[in-house]
Amino acid sequence: MSIPKVFISYSHDSMEHKKWVLELAIRMRNNGIDAILDQWKLNPGDDLPHFMETNLASSDYTIMLCSTKYVEKANSGKGGVGYEKMIITSQLLEKIDENKIIPIIRQSGTQSVPTFLKSKLYINLSDSSDFEYGFDELIRTIHQSPLFKEPEIGNNPFKEENFELKELKNNDGILELMDSIVSAYEKTIYDWVEFEDLYRTMTMSKIYMEVLLKQAIELEYVLQNDSKDILLTDKGKSYALENNLV
Repeated sequence: MSIPKVFISYSHDSMEHKKWVLELAIRMRNNGIDAILDQWKLNPGDDLPHFMETNLASSDYTIMLCSTKYVEKANSGKGGVGYEKMIITSQLLEKIDENKIIPIIRQSGTQSVPTFLKSKLYINLSDSSDFEYGFDELIRTIHQSPLFKEPEIGNNPFKEENFELKELKNNDGILELMDSIVSAYEKTIYDWVEFEDLYRTMTMSKIYMEVLLKQAIELEYVLQNDSKDILLTDKGKSYALENNLV
């Protein structure tokens, strides 16, 4: 599995804010993410526009840390933040999947984002008490490992199905049948269980029982002779042990 590359866009509001961003980036890297941050990538004399263009285009995700000043600069087009906004909202956007832009709120008392990000869901990392939840959501998003996965759609409870088709989807019927066969086998001194004796102990219809019995034979759990008597096979005995029927 390839390591996701994430470009971090932020404004240099204060030393405290830069330290917070640095710690966030370090923690992301510790969680299997190639976080791209100017603090360890750029040196005096380096080409800032080239750094932004190259990493915005090559990253799997772009995180925009929306502090109050970041939002102001992005909306007014000032500084490095304004340049990044210009890149993302221009021709380079054609090369970037819009769904790969993740706004992160880092503000006090507000939850605003740049105008061009208004339609996007954001993650709020402003409150330290909720930080772990938000950070987990961020990491899961980048690794494409959601906490909740969409469940499969079940059967229509009002649609009629034949017993055999239903049993292919639900093995409870086989379990009930095998439970009765094993119980009858344990009580007899013979190897064969009589069909009629078995039927009298079952709570299901005879037709349903015959359908299940056919499936049990196909699964090689039991054998049936011409008299319809039933023999529990070694595979059937193993099934009984595995399912705690004895």
